Amino acid sequence: MTITDFAMDYFGIVGKNAIVTGGNTGLGQAFALALAKGGANVFVPSIIDDDANDASLSTRAMVEAEGVRYGFMQADITQAGTPKRIVDACVEQFGSVDILINSAGICPLAEVLDFGRPQWDATVNVNLTAAFEMSYEVAQHMVPQRSGKIINICSMFSFLGGRLSPAYSATKHGIAGLTKAYCDELAQYNVQVNGIAPGYYATPITANTRSNPVTSQRVLDHIPADRWGEPVDLMGAVVFLASRASAYVNGHILAVDGGYLVR
Repeated sequence: MTITDFAMDYFGIVGKNAIVTGGNTGLGQAFALALAKGGANVFVPSIIDDDANDASLSTRAMVEAEGVRYGFMQADITQAGTPKRIVDACVEQFGSVDILINSAGICPLAEVLDFGRPQWDATVNVNLTAAFEMSYEVAQHMVPQRSGKIINICSMFSFLGGRLSPAYSATKHGIAGLTKAYCDELAQYNVQVNGIAPGYYATPITANTRSNPVTSQRVLDHIPADRWGEPVDLMGAVVFLASRASAYVNGHILAVDGGYLVR
């Protein structure tokens, strides 16, 4: 291939089939919608019921409005055997799995002396173990088909410490390591494994911080862009990493943080 062969349709994902864990809320919903706008069919496993949101704001409504197919499974990805059932259901409904977005995550908060094993186990199970099992199951399909994209949702805390949630920081460091380890083995099969590390975003999970002028300003003081991120700021990154345009991007953690890490 030469540079004259490059075309803008390299950024297209029309007809691809994607799984987005946690795709019914927050940033996960933005990832699901971005893929749908790019032309991919979207399968969402979520512990949150498909009809929990206002009908016009549901992931199903937004995805189907883009003219692509939507699949849903209400499932707890931490339960044994569930990741395989999710992948099997996606393949049965859509015919293949081409893209996996490991977006589901939790972040319980407590002072270090009060942060015990229950909070630790719950966070590790969702943020790290489930992501590993989902990646393992899609790899069973991507390796034989010699193509695929696994995109892990990392964090600023893949690079930094994390007050009030040692488990969150540990799992986000871990998911960055998993990204690199899977890249090292799957790249030979034309499977790209990358991560996205969002900075501070205006989502329901940050509402309390943003509503307090003191804590909000404390965050903004670390962001050269001088604003909180919006979910739309991540949508281009996920489409790029899901598309042919990123065929030689592998094992990379892409920070989408308004410059947070440089300050």
